[in-house]
Amino acid sequence: MSSGSTVRVRAPELRGRGWLNTGGRSLSLADLRGRIVLLDFWTFCCINCLHVLDELRPVEERYADVLVVIGVHSPKFEHEKDPDALAAAVQRYGVRHPVLDDPRMETWDRYAARAWPTLCVVDPEGYLVATMAGEGHAAGLMALLDELVEEHGAKGTLHRGTGPYVPPPVPAGDLHFPGKAIVSPAGFLVSSSAGHQLVELEPDGVSVVRRIGSGRPGRADGAADVAEFNEPQGLCLLPPHVAEIAGYDLVVADTVNHLLRGVRLGDGEVVTVAGSGRPWRSATRDGHAHDAKAADLSSPWDLAWYDDRLIVAMAGIHQLWWFDPVKRTVGGYAGTTVEALRDGPLADAWLAQPSGLSARGERLWVVDSESSALRFVADGAIHTAAGQGLFDFGYVDGPATEALFQHPLGVLALPDGAVLVADTYNGAVRRYADGAVSTVAAGLAEPSDLVLTPDGDVIVVESAAHRLSRLPPGAATAAVAAAVAPGAEPPHERYRTERPVTDIAPGELPLDVVFTLPPGQKLDDSFGVPVRLEVSASPPELLVEGAGVGTELTRTLRVTAGITEGVIQVTAQAATCDAEAEFAACHLTRQDWGVPVRVTPDGARRLSLVLRG
Repeated sequence: MSSGSTVRVRAPELRGRGWLNTGGRSLSLADLRGRIVLLDFWTFCCINCLHVLDELRPVEERYADVLVVIGVHSPKFEHEKDPDALAAAVQRYGVRHPVLDDPRMETWDRYAARAWPTLCVVDPEGYLVATMAGEGHAAGLMALLDELVEEHGAKGTLHRGTGPYVPPPVPAGDLHFPGKAIVSPAGFLVSSSAGHQLVELEPDGVSVVRRIGSGRPGRADGAADVAEFNEPQGLCLLPPHVAEIAGYDLVVADTVNHLLRGVRLGDGEVVTVAGSGRPWRSATRDGHAHDAKAADLSSPWDLAWYDDRLIVAMAGIHQLWWFDPVKRTVGGYAGTTVEALRDGPLADAWLAQPSGLSARGERLWVVDSESSALRFVADGAIHTAAGQGLFDFGYVDGPATEALFQHPLGVLALPDGAVLVADTYNGAVRRYADGAVSTVAAGLAEPSDLVLTPDGDVIVVESAAHRLSRLPPGAATAAVAAAVAPGAEPPHERYRTERPVTDIAPGELPLDVVFTLPPGQKLDDSFGVPVRLEVSASPPELLVEGAGVGTELTRTLRVTAGITEGVIQVTAQAATCDAEAEFAACHLTRQDWGVPVRVTPDGARRLSLVLRG
């Protein structure tokens, strides 16, 4: 749909529990009449939603006097329905526009959103003029906004002015939503993610030794007081012999910059060691080594030294990558970029926003935050220790086959073979050992990482409390009674994200992914075939034909008659560039869908999905 559509659809009213970033004021579409309104349907666990927040910043700045962006928070996880957790996330990610808290997803349903993230554009007269799913729409949005400004400026229906955004107060303290931590020669090194710097603390975990990074979001290299990061997360000290050759001691996952940074601990000098600064946009993964500083990365979140190289949790594209600091090369290590939970050989396994790594012995442990799973790499494959999938989560102790986490971000492998999990959205530290999961600490404020000190203590990064805390003695070796109230039953909370079920008929099922080129853009084949479509099913037997990877956005599937329900997983992407520009900018539009289906003789005989509409 565009601003020139013959059928005009009035935008539904905004409904929810309350508003953030408005100074306590509630907003309606009538209040915004005369302005262009961009609704961003997001949830704060979703890395693609966080990408869109970053993509929208220059759009908001450029069109500040005509555009009002409203984040419609539509939660996936139970924890995301907590208003305090949402308020913290809005501060954590520097959201600088009004946010509608919609825990019952009323506005999501009114706008028929089907995927995170989804963008909807409302014109100054209150009509819905565009809907876009996925990320990578900034250039197309700006072209559409230019059209709307010209059209409604000429009609006299566009009103310029300041928007309704009111900034929240900034919390005080030395750490600002810390993400990850490691033991350092002085005590601890912590990534103060929303503070855009590294903070070195004394062994007490409180007293500041020094800061590395100016605290301004950016990507400048240089001395400790001028260097810039943008929401840094994972930290990893290099082995001494590697550090001597590389010329730096520490690697930092500079998440929003899509970079790896090297830090010389002696003087705090920061250099960029991997990443072009552009978000990953390749249509295929070739498996080869590439020049590290020329490679496009995607939201690196954590780091671990394993298999004689640095492994990177590439949360933005649901993969693990490797980085060689000596050869200065990078490459894909595990995952296909499909967001889901599937075990198997490294090249074929599926991950879902890997966000925490810990290596010990022959195993590399991984927490897959979007599938709420604890997984590990061993013998050339990925295995799942506990976790059920993208839409099943909760707080359940017991046998690993039944245990549930809720969006864990940190993991720590212990010398005795047990593994601790920072179960972030449950506010707990969990222990996996001998095929079972137990709770060792509860009541924590979004724990995001765990650190083992030389004397055997476990330090927890409590991100939402802006601090490090220490677990009680012995917590690393056994579940403690304090984790639950005396006489209380162990936690047993199960949740499932319910999605609308699509009825489909057995037999031939054409699949169409509808993609409209944004104004002023063309398909870009400079990096290979510009279009990629990957289809799979759960259970795999649901599809007789049609699964696999292709280079067209249409495909004929064949649905098994003997299976009554399942999920069709679709990942589509299209690479584009500016059509007529001396220095053409490159763009990648991408979306993942997990479509629950019910097979019935009266079901649909065609499946259509909109990559950009």
